[in-house]
This record gives sequence, C-alpha cells and structure tokens, in this order.
Amino acid sequence: MKHEAKLYLAGHTGLVGSALFRKLNSSGYSHVITSSHHELDLTDQKAVADFFSKHKPEYVFLAAARVGGIHANSHFPGEFIYQNLMIQTNVIHQSYLHQVKRLLFLGSSCIYPGQCPQPMKENDFMTGVLEPTNEPYAIAKISGVEMCWAYNRQYNTCFIPVMPTNLYGINDNFNLSTSHVVPALLRKFHEAVQSRAEKVSLWGTGIAKREFLYVDDLADACVFLMNESVEKIKTIAGETNRLLLNIGTGKEITIQALAELIGEITGFSGIIQYDSTKPDGTLLKRLDIFRMKQLDWEAQTKLKDGLIKTYQWYKDTIHE
Repeated sequence: MKHEAKLYLAGHTGLVGSALFRKLNSSGYSHVITSSHHELDLTDQKAVADFFSKHKPEYVFLAAARVGGIHANSHFPGEFIYQNLMIQTNVIHQSYLHQVKRLLFLGSSCIYPGQCPQPMKENDFMTGVLEPTNEPYAIAKISGVEMCWAYNRQYNTCFIPVMPTNLYGINDNFNLSTSHVVPALLRKFHEAVQSRAEKVSLWGTGIAKREFLYVDDLADACVFLMNESVEKIKTIAGETNRLLLNIGTGKEITIQALAELIGEITGFSGIIQYDSTKPDGTLLKRLDIFRMKQLDWEAQTKLKDGLIKTYQWYKDTIHE
C-alpha cells in the first residue's frame, strides 16, 4: 500500500475510524478519502455508487457501522440489522465494481456462538447459536464476512474480514444508553466522584469476563494487514478465499476487576454494587490470536495505560 495511494476510510469519525485516521496520517499516507454521514449516507446505494465513481479509491477500510452495547442492541434491533447490512453491502459491492485492490472489513467478536469454546478461534465461526442480546447486529456482521468470502471466490477480490475484540479508547461513545462497558464505567465513576456519591450501581453480577483492546492498537493491526503479503496471510490462516483474522490481546478481565481498576483511575473510593436482575451477557469472551501472532503482530498497550489515556481524553474533551 503505497503512501500516495487513494485510501477510502469509511466511518472516520467513529471510535475505530478516528483511530485509523490518526494512524494513517502519522504513517505518512497522503491521500486518505473521508466523508461525513451528512455528506454521504452509506445506506443509500446510489450515493455510494456515485462516491466510488468520483473518487476511485484503491484501498478501502470499512469501519463504518451502527454500534452499541447490550442496552442499545436490545432496544434498536431493527436499526442495527438494517443499517449495518446496507452500509457493508453498498461499500463491499462498489469496491468490487471499482476494482479496489484490497478491502478490510471490520467485524465483531459477537459473530461467534454464544456458548463458543474459549478462546474463540476463527474456525468457530458459524458453529453454534448466537448470543441473544446482540443477535441482529451479529447476523449483519456475519453477512459481511460471508459477502467478502463470496466475492473473493467469484470475483477474485482481496477482501479481508477481521474480528476485533471489545474496543475502547479516544473518541469512544460515552452516552450511557448506547455505550459499551468501558466508556459507560468511566463516565459512571467520573460522575460519582464529581457528585461525591457513596456508591455506584452496575448491571449484572461482575463475574463476566471480557477482553479489551485499545483502539489505536487495532488501527495499527489494520494498517499492518493492508501492507502484509496476502499469500502470507492465506498461508497462516490456512485458507484461500475464506480469510478471517481475530485481533485482540488474548487476555481477559472480570467486569468486577475492571470496575475496581476504573474506580482507582477516576479516584472513586465508595461502594460498587451489582444489580443481578440485569443481564451479564456472555460470561466469558476471549479471542484466540494465534494467527496474528504468527504474522508477528501483537497489541502493545496495557489495559491500565489505555484506560488512563481514554479517561484523560474524556475529561479534556467532554467534561472540561
């Protein structure tokens, strides 16, 4: 991927997209094409076709998506499946029509079965029933993976789906009704400290375990894969047209331990209570990252360091 190549970054204002934008700029890529939702509605088939005809990108990072946590997935299932299906279908199809050299599709670890053996391997894809709390979103992402594979088989494209684990970092969504666990906890504990609250109440029991990846590490992995030999990737994956790569840290932490760590970072010294009437979601989720290790890539940011950076950004950008 030459530094002067035309790169289209779909979803550049989101958590993943903004990290990719930072990474591409700092790495010297001079022709990164972006467009806000106001300028381009990716669910609009004709608008996306016109955009590709005008800009003719050589490489595509498909980071645009409708995302959210358990609360958002349970309250807006129709929006989650429709918007994600439309976005990825339009961008992937136009990438084929305009002979894009390589496309990276950002999936989600929720594509794996709800009762998947741990750690979750790429070969576990489509081997069991999905976790009900985010099924519509997962089905949309599964469709994106299958579409990449189908186009690779029929049209000899180079579309690579990657499965990041739970992400957090700069430019995250801190809206408590739609956010994921890390930004939700950071905001809850920050507001508790500000209001001098004596306790914080959290969903679930705290025993669920999750793996978390700092989003700038994901961006590094994505750019790495766009520059890696596709033959080497196929060899490591043991596949030809069914490429799939997990991206994570390979380490998990309980929600309780995460909450205590965030309490320490934010300066909260009160009581943490758990509401066991609320769902935990899947009790354990960790990705098998053997394939990425074989490609000589590993995440560099420790969880505490990433949380400190994220919290500082939150205070500087949203609350100060």
